[in-house]
Formats: sequence, structure tokens, C-alpha cells
Amino acid sequence: MFTGIIEEIGEVSSIKKGAQSAVITIRARKVLEDMHLGDSIAVNGICLTTVSIGRDSYSADVMHETLRRTNLGDLRSGSKVNLERAMAADGRFGGHMVAGHVDGTGTITSMTRDDNAIWMTIDTKEEILKYIIEKGSIAIDGISLTVAAVTDKNFSVSVIPHTGLHTTLLDKKPGDTVNLENDLVGKYVEKLLGYHDKDQGDSKGKESKITMAFLAENGF
Repeated sequence: MFTGIIEEIGEVSSIKKGAQSAVITIRARKVLEDMHLGDSIAVNGICLTTVSIGRDSYSADVMHETLRRTNLGDLRSGSKVNLERAMAADGRFGGHMVAGHVDGTGTITSMTRDDNAIWMTIDTKEEILKYIIEKGSIAIDGISLTVAAVTDKNFSVSVIPHTGLHTTLLDKKPGDTVNLENDLVGKYVEKLLGYHDKDQGDSKGKESKITMAFLAENGF
């Protein structure tokens, strides 16, 4: 589990691509301090397992599913990445609950200055947008951010100077792809309410006994 509070910006040393997988090596400092083989590190919001550790870098395997759902395949030697170690049990929960399991990607459509912040708008698919609410949480390339506005085609966030300085987000430009992870709560609520994706023609699920009326009657 992660919080979306980036600890440092790492640099891709190499990516060795296989037929449908890859091994990524990243130069870093802070996340190496207490790293062990098998540790989970979020790389641009993607939970990857450490398979080797060097003096100033470490490597992780990237499976086909991860390459398919994320922007890791776009990285090159020299690319900057956001890094966060898994949350310690006695640590502060500074962001929100981030699993490191990316739901999909979005495309930056605009970046506009708003006083000391940058207003960033991102287009994405309906299946991701349906979980996004104004003032809710979203992880963008592993960064915990608050949704400032949302439409049926995109959503926007306001990036403060501290976030811009300590992450890779403001190195992006319109047209670039970012990894998106929705807040877990919405997906769990949807499951409990017996949501059926009509586009998939799912008519086999049983109707849930948990309704909006039931939740209201029980104080939710």
C-alpha cells in the first residue's frame, strides 16, 4: 500500500524488453536506503517488485499486463520517474490509499497557470471517469492529487508549486500520457451495489440487497 506522496525522482538507467515483458533499472538514492530484495516500490504509480539491488540503482520485472495498462513502455534511458516505497506501518498517511495497481492511462490536454499553481486537464475513458468525483482523490503517475473539476470527457487537477518541484508532473506537456489509479472506495461501493456493466452484456449477476435506501436507513 502507498500514499501517493512521492519520495524522490529517479532516473531510468535501462529498459531491457522481452517479447511481452521487460526489466527496468532505475537510478535512485533515498529508496535504496533500506531496500531489500522483494520490496515493493511504486514507479510512476505502478507497484513493482525489486529483483536486484546495486550501489546506486535497482531493477524490477515488468509483466505484459503492466506494459499494456500503463505508460511504462514509453520510458527510455534517462526518463525521470516518481518513486515511493511501500507505506511503513508506523508512517503518516499523507495522501490517500494508493494500491499501485493502475486502472489505465489518460492524456494531458492542457496545462494552464492559475496564480501560483498549474491547472492540468486530462482526458480519459468513461470506465475510469465514472469513479472520479469533484474533490475526490486520484493518483496521477503515482502522485496523490485532489480532483478540482470533472466532466463526462475529462477531469482537472490543480498542481501546487511543491508538487511540481518534487515530482515529474510539470515536466509533462499536452499530448503526454499519464498513469491513473482511481480511489479504491468507489470501486468497492460499486461492487457492493451490484453494478452491472451494460456494455459488457452482463446479466448473470445477482441483484444486491444493499441499496441506497438500505444505506440511508443504516446511517450511511
